[in-house]
Amino acid sequence: MKFLIAGLGSIGRRHFRNLITLGEKDIVLLRSHLATLPDDELAGYPVETDLYEALKKHNPDAVIIANPTALHMDVAIPAAEAGCHILLEKPVSHSLDRLDELQKAAEKSGSRILVGFQFRHHPTLNKARELIQAGALGQVLAVHAHWGEYLPNWHPWEDYRQSYAARADLGGGVIVTLTHPLDYLRFIVGEVDALWSFNGHVSPLEITVEDVAEIGLKFKNGAIGGMHLNYVQRPPVHRLEIVGTKGTLRWDNSDGILHLYQMSMPFGSYSDNPPAPVVETFSPPEGFERNQLFVAQTRHFLETVRGESEPVCSLEDGIRALKMALAAIESQSTSMVWISKNGAD
Repeated sequence: MKFLIAGLGSIGRRHFRNLITLGEKDIVLLRSHLATLPDDELAGYPVETDLYEALKKHNPDAVIIANPTALHMDVAIPAAEAGCHILLEKPVSHSLDRLDELQKAAEKSGSRILVGFQFRHHPTLNKARELIQAGALGQVLAVHAHWGEYLPNWHPWEDYRQSYAARADLGGGVIVTLTHPLDYLRFIVGEVDALWSFNGHVSPLEITVEDVAEIGLKFKNGAIGGMHLNYVQRPPVHRLEIVGTKGTLRWDNSDGILHLYQMSMPFGSYSDNPPAPVVETFSPPEGFERNQLFVAQTRHFLETVRGESEPVCSLEDGIRALKMALAAIESQSTSMVWISKNGAD
């Protein structure tokens, strides 16, 4: 198979290395030459600077879109029109403009699109989903995700003020950039019917986008929850807690461990001396580290390109996450609550 990678920043390089790890060597690089990383590892691979010329000349089977968020559609739509299968980095775009054009192009050409929400491949988050579906928590009542990181530490090799995550014109902002929980909460807990948000640029960071956000969520199954996102936290934190009538799940991204606390007393009952919960611990495979999420995602993309499986995170999933993120941003200025009925906005 032949692959075209659009965008060779840190995530584009990661996809490049993971393709090679999985035995794929026929790779073409579409470059703007604006990346600040050294080019040593890219030596010897063909480089194109014009998308249409690259598609016509190399006829790739698949395109990996890893350029800045605001430029995604400029690559995705022509790639879909050419019939290429696509790994589209999250978020799918910075706005809803032209997404219908991408959908129509993919439907017409048969292009299969996988959205790059790599946490869908996390072994213990998938275990959490499995436990909930098996009834281990009973009725899910409350949900909360917290993800805070210090933006200047993300890419030490570049000025954080110039990064896509810090710039409105490139589709940055903490809500859209750290939109992963909006996707994995839907994946694990279920559809979201309504949300609200407080967010803004509240720190001294020199950026043009929001750096702290609190988002409230109401799930279709009746659960109430929320998520906190920020660009300012040191040391970083990424945790998830899900509370049900039979117990609680706690997950920490720092070690990938999931804890299940199951209560032996029926919900609503009372005791002066309640028994301790039964605790089960689920750990990732030995030696697990972050890049394995991306390797698993790339392996799944190869299966998708070969027609062996359907995308675990579809374009529709990606659009859904983006709609929620944009609604959260809008909620701050309008005081509106986003309502969704039966998944239709």
